[in-house]
Amino acid sequence: MVQATARHLLVDSEAQCLELKQQILDGADFGDVAKANSSCPSSAQGGDLGSFGPGMMVKEFDEVVFSAPLNEVQGPVKTQFGYHLLEVTSRG
Repeated sequence: MVQATARHLLVDSEAQCLELKQQILDGADFGDVAKANSSCPSSAQGGDLGSFGPGMMVKEFDEVVFSAPLNEVQGPVKTQFGYHLLEVTSRG
């Protein structure tokens, strides 16, 4: 089974998500931005979600994680939890 590792951050609004994405694209560290802004408990680890397989995350998240290029910030991705930025760090 394919496994991926990813990190993400979760916020309440698309506008905040886009603002944080721009900060990262402008050179801010993804982990630091996640620690400072994400409402997910994973923020303590810089948004690191560890390793997981298809179907272990919500559908919208899975679709991006198992198709997006590695090490590129993706999002905003809207789920029932809010708006995510995510970065796939490995897949195989």
